[in-house]
Amino acid sequence: MDANFWHERWAENNTPFHQSEANPLLVAHFDRLDLDEGSRVFVPLCGKTLDIAWLLSKGHPVVGCELSEMAIEQLFEELGVTPAISEIAAGKRYSVENLDIIVGDFFELTAEALGHVDAIYDRAALVALPKPMRDRYAKHLMALTNNAPQLMLCYQYDQNQMEGPPFSISAEEVKHHYAESYALTALATVGVEGGLRELTEVTETVWLLKSK
Repeated sequence: MDANFWHERWAENNTPFHQSEANPLLVAHFDRLDLDEGSRVFVPLCGKTLDIAWLLSKGHPVVGCELSEMAIEQLFEELGVTPAISEIAAGKRYSVENLDIIVGDFFELTAEALGHVDAIYDRAALVALPKPMRDRYAKHLMALTNNAPQLMLCYQYDQNQMEGPPFSISAEEVKHHYAESYALTALATVGVEGGLRELTEVTETVWLLKSK
């Protein structure tokens, strides 16, 4: 899986992972991060998620990272705002008040380009990556953010019955990536209404990760 995979998905509008409203698990459990008003939230591999608008509505500045420039153009269009666009070493920065999106490869992103973040909302990042890339992702994310607390969403299903993305992430794998650095709490597990593509037996778990 390379950059062209995601560019083609967005060009073909083949984005079933994009939801038409803020994720209910975010809405129900975001307060468990115990953030102060105005805390800045990082959304890696953000796409054009409506979760960004929800976070902004709660008074939280947001910074995102996304490979597809098309997705980010659509994000700002749907938000009804015109961003300032600048070239940076990590790619391009799209900015308006309280919202910065870096268009480029997450693995090329630097802490300097990202800036300070108070928390991470991983709605579709870990689950978007094949297993060989997930270790690298988790390590880079922690290095970028100094182990900022996370709210993370993961799917679980029989991986033998469907190829990702999104990929199935077990509790054991979450612990493998993060237990050394974070205290982990599975806050809730719910069935995914309508399933994923051809699968009907799919659950989604929301995890709270607090730095040790």
